[in-house]
Amino acid sequence: MEVNEYSVPIENFKKKVNGKPVAVVGIGVSNVPLIKFLVGMGSKVTAYDRRTKEQLGDTYSELSALGVSFILGDSYLDKIDDDIKVIFKTPGIRFDVPALSKAVQNGAELTSEMELFFELCPADIIAVTGSDGKTTTTSLIYEMLKRGGYNCYLGGNIGSPLIGEVEKIKHNDKVVVELSSFQLQTMKMSPKIAVVTNVTPNHLDWHTDFDEYISAKKTIFLNQGSDGKVVLNYDNDITREFNNETANGIYFSRKNRLNNGYCLNDDMIISFYNDGHIEREILSVEDIYIPGMHNVENYMAAIAAVDGLVSDDIIRKTAKEFVGVPHRIEFVRELDGVKYYNDSIASSPARTTAGLNSFDKKVVLIAGGYDKKIPFEEFGSVVNNKVKSLVLCGFTADKIEDAVKSAQNYNENNIPIYKCSLFEDAVKKAKEIAEAGDVVILSPACASFDLFKNFEERGNTFKNIVNSLSLIHI
Repeated sequence: MEVNEYSVPIENFKKKVNGKPVAVVGIGVSNVPLIKFLVGMGSKVTAYDRRTKEQLGDTYSELSALGVSFILGDSYLDKIDDDIKVIFKTPGIRFDVPALSKAVQNGAELTSEMELFFELCPADIIAVTGSDGKTTTTSLIYEMLKRGGYNCYLGGNIGSPLIGEVEKIKHNDKVVVELSSFQLQTMKMSPKIAVVTNVTPNHLDWHTDFDEYISAKKTIFLNQGSDGKVVLNYDNDITREFNNETANGIYFSRKNRLNNGYCLNDDMIISFYNDGHIEREILSVEDIYIPGMHNVENYMAAIAAVDGLVSDDIIRKTAKEFVGVPHRIEFVRELDGVKYYNDSIASSPARTTAGLNSFDKKVVLIAGGYDKKIPFEEFGSVVNNKVKSLVLCGFTADKIEDAVKSAQNYNENNIPIYKCSLFEDAVKKAKEIAEAGDVVILSPACASFDLFKNFEERGNTFKNIVNSLSLIHI
């Protein structure tokens, strides 16, 4: 690689780790490219993982051929060598597990693939986080910038791991990443432009409490320079208060007219206000192809992020042509007059609520899954208002049923509830009870880990079942 002022961080990092022992904890999707990158930098990499050699399969063979050493099995974390001074952890492992805390106390630096990418990337980074809407918002920003003529990279929680691309990225490129609270919790750098779509209770099975989750989200902007930008949702009580901790904040709002920010005017036009005056009309809500008022919010967040980087014409063109991201109120098919939608991404009650609000009539809802310790009380009331029939499956089926029946607006004559032990049976039950003109939507309000590896596998399974229903006479 030709050395220039933008590749100096990479060269400095290479000097730091060349010939040195480095630990990578977790051999997952993002860490495999990281391991290859570290090997390319001359590091002596030891990879740690709970899985066995047989479970890792081809990944083990591929990395072993590169000279990577392995520590595998249930007690893998307890075997981190005291001589290792740089440890890269996968986002799913907490930073304060005893083995990692001990290593840090002994002088090790604890970091991650995304933190290293931030350190080495020469281009401006736009990062998006939030409890809901972050993938669509991230994708919109990427599409707008790409259509605006920039050479763009997409990564983080979506796209490909970026560390393997960092040596190709140029100063004038744009990088757009989606970041989870897991990734943000130990971040020491912030992006040039940060977007927080909203913050509601989520991942409380992993974080110690809601306050820790909120603190992790704030990390996305706390280390910005004075030239940064922080896009915040004014309608969310928590993100509205984030503006008190940054001088770079700009609001967007679907529900309020702002003196300075991005909001709706006449209920149809996304407009920018400057001290209470309309500066310009940017986008008609009618031009947005993907449904739902929550997607109007996603567009406002994306517009606030790219304003000044692309023209309004590019924004309008994107709105008319962008068909959405898979597993997000994704239309699957119409069968016997019933429309089926896949909203598998909805792994929280707030996300499912947004999906239900996208329809102007009550729906047949398939919900339930892994328990992230999120309360369902408010969701129970929403279900009674927005759901015609409820089909439940997974660990949280009883909790959701209890929340629905305990809600003040519950009427047993208005919402029949069915519980199925198998996911396929839940889809078939939805078909059985749906009538012509109905909408059936998979929007679980829960994570997928009780039955599936991730929400993508859950959504794809749902689509496969739905697409085979014409072959099944019920």
